Amino acid sequence: MRPTLRQLQYIVAVADLGRFRDAAELLGVSQPSLSEQVSDAETQLGVTLIERARTGAVLTPIGKEIVHRARIILTQVEDLKTVARQSEKGISGRYRLGTLPTIGPYLLPSAVRELHKLYPDLRMSVREERTVNLDEKLNDGRLDMVISTAEDHIHSETMQLFDEQLYACAAADAPLSDGTGPVEISELKGKEFLSLGYGHRLSMIVQKLAEAAGAHISTEYEGTSLDAIRQMAGMGAGVAILPSLYALVEAKKDPSQVVRPINHPLARRQISLVWRAGSPLEANIQKLGLVFRDVAADLLTPLPGDRPRKEKPKRK
Repeated sequence: MRPTLRQLQYIVAVADLGRFRDAAELLGVSQPSLSEQVSDAETQLGVTLIERARTGAVLTPIGKEIVHRARIILTQVEDLKTVARQSEKGISGRYRLGTLPTIGPYLLPSAVRELHKLYPDLRMSVREERTVNLDEKLNDGRLDMVISTAEDHIHSETMQLFDEQLYACAAADAPLSDGTGPVEISELKGKEFLSLGYGHRLSMIVQKLAEAAGAHISTEYEGTSLDAIRQMAGMGAGVAILPSLYALVEAKKDPSQVVRPINHPLARRQISLVWRAGSPLEANIQKLGLVFRDVAADLLTPLPGDRPRKEKPKRK
């Protein structure tokens, strides 16, 4: 049958990497062999899929459509292999997980350890992506499941994992750090919020919270990571708005870190496990979801008094 699955794999690799040489290195074949197979597939289909330019490989309009469909075919073949292996070993083989960068680094280390204990034949590959990229890669088959906000994946199946409350973090000598317990919305009026940049769902939530509080988003600093905005807040650049998973995990590491939950309905987000509708992996994905849910519940155990205690610096 032409084109073959191998040829489709080659075409997708070239599309992803943008160069024949890089695709050949990734797949462990020679560049002439890969190029010949792609050309043969083009001949069989009667169309040009990839333009060979000095700047790299560029998909033609029909090439983009073929690559989209090739991803679906290759994903279905991988699903078939995984289902066949599961009949003997339970959950095994490779699962491709996408996650928000505000979730993955804080949930997955503990979750992966637990998954390895329960399913030693499971292999999990993980990619951190912005929300829009997660949805695209889930739909075209590059990911089997994602940990994200359900409202951004309306055509997919979801399983709620946990709710996150947003926390405020300010410099140690800021008035906001003197209080205990939840922060009321009135305490945030006029404050400058530090948040992640465009493309992150969290930044949209923080924007709505700022509008409700009469605060504003910093125009001088746009964070690339939660660590970065927390550090900027510690230097007095503003108030970092942090999701609870990050806030609590980091606060447990550093008892001097002051984080306080924000008491307002907008200061929350729901995190879910998401997969393609009709996926043959659905039953196993749900089993994995139960592990993610249990691990998150342990990590989200509130700190005593909702904030770590610290000794205030003495004024000279």
